[in-house]
Parts: sequence; structure tokens; C-alpha cells
Amino acid sequence: MRVTDDFLRAYCLRPEIHPVEESCAAERALHAALMEDPRRPVADAEIDAVADDDARDNYRILLRFRGRLIEAGTVEGCYATLFRGGKIDVPPLFIDQLTHVILRNVLADRGDPLEARCAELFFREQKLTLREGHALLADLETIGMHSSGTRYGSIGRLIVEAEGSLGQVNLDVLDRNNASLYWQRESRHDTVISLSYGHAASEALGRAIEEEHWAWHIGLDAESTAILNELWRGDEVEAGRMRRILALFRLDFPDPNAVRADVAGRPVYLGIAANDDDVVRLKPQNLLTNLPLAAQS
Repeated sequence: MRVTDDFLRAYCLRPEIHPVEESCAAERALHAALMEDPRRPVADAEIDAVADDDARDNYRILLRFRGRLIEAGTVEGCYATLFRGGKIDVPPLFIDQLTHVILRNVLADRGDPLEARCAELFFREQKLTLREGHALLADLETIGMHSSGTRYGSIGRLIVEAEGSLGQVNLDVLDRNNASLYWQRESRHDTVISLSYGHAASEALGRAIEEEHWAWHIGLDAESTAILNELWRGDEVEAGRMRRILALFRLDFPDPNAVRADVAGRPVYLGIAANDDDVVRLKPQNLLTNLPLAAQS
């Protein structure tokens, strides 16, 4: 996906950048110039002339990110370069936004609402609720925003009761029979999926499997990485912690030459787990940095 001028302008419209009533003339002039030409060079003196300290910092962060986008030329190219060594100098929010855009483009032609909802795990934190054998995931931010009331409810309504201060929120659990609800409400992030084995959402994300011995594994979050590493070493993992593993997925490479010789012909296993707060936060960059790919000649 090519980086367009309008894509760059969208970042100038963010609240951290858009001028407010108290903004000085220099800040307003810089913003207007970037809206006119979002690729224009910006001199240090233009930023130094902005009166507000936070505004100056925000512009420096944005322009550094803009430079990465322009240099890469594509959204996918920019994302890939973020994790190729060195310090990541881009705010996590920008990484999540790139992930969102890339995944929606990848899944656009398939039009599967359950796949689109499952993809949110890669850029939005989820709250886990274990209920009657089901591993239910709801958007963490939505749960927090609406924990004080029962705002939602329709077909297939389920009450997701979180512990402590989160209280009670009514959300819809997506399955094949009501999956189209997602397209009507995707920007509200108010639907729940079940990652329990055999359920439609789990099948949309991948099929859970297990194997006694494996050649390579990747944790898609910090907790699953730690647990899988301990199992790999032969350590004993406490049963209560093992229950945090929500799913294992199998990744096969059709071309054995694409991976390292010691892994060729063997599957790679991917894990998902919840942390101590029952929050699920996947890290798609792990797929970029940890896959056992063969060295490029």
C-alpha cells in the first residue's frame, strides 16, 4: 500500500498535532503548511519557533515517523523496517495503527467478519473471561469505558462479568450466525469472540493443536513466550499458569527452502496466552523477528 499524501495528512489531524485555541502563530503556520504539502521539509527553526513544549515534542515525533513512511514508500515497508535492529523510536500507537491498516488490507478480499474481529488481537488489547469452559475475549478499552452500565444487548447477548472494578458489561458474542454484526459496529469494538477449540472464531484465527516435540516456537505475546520457553527447557510450569495458554497454532512452510535447514519440513508453533491481569496483547512484530527464515543470499 503506497503512502499517500492523505495518509500523511491524517496524522496531522490527530489531537496531539492539530492546533487548539491556545496555539501560537508559528504552530498554526506549521500545521497549515503540512496540511497543504504533507511531504514538505521542515527546518529545525520552524519547530523551535513553536511556543508550547509538548507541541514541539509531538511534531518531532510525528516528523520522525513521517520520514520513515516516506523513505519506505509503502505502509508494509515502513512496518517491516521498525524492527530491523536498533531502538524503536515510534510510539506504540503508530505501530498499532500500521498493523490495523495492513491487516485490513490483507483480509479485505475475503470479507470474513470473524477473521477481521480476530485480527484485532494484533493491535487492540483484549480482556479474557473464562466462563463455563469458554475463553471469551472482549476489547479491554471498551470494557473499561462501559464497566459502570449495561449499555449493549441484542442477538446472542452475553453478560461478560469481569472481576473487581470492571463490573458488568453486556456485549454480543460473535459466531457464524451473527458474524455480520461486526461490519455494523467494527469501530465500536464492542463484540466478543470465543477462542475455545472448535468455535468459529478460533477456526478463523487458526486451529489449535499440540505435539509432543517441536522444532521451533514463537510466543505471540510476552506471557506465552515465557511459558513456551520454560516448556522447551523442560521446566515444570505450575498448572494455574498453564491455564493462561489460550491456543497453539501450527504454521507450515510450503517451501522448505524458505526456512533454516534445521527447521525445514517441520512446523512452527505459535502460542497465545493471557497475562496475570487476564489481558491478551499480541505482538505481530514477533512474527517478523523470530521466524526461523533462511538467510537471504
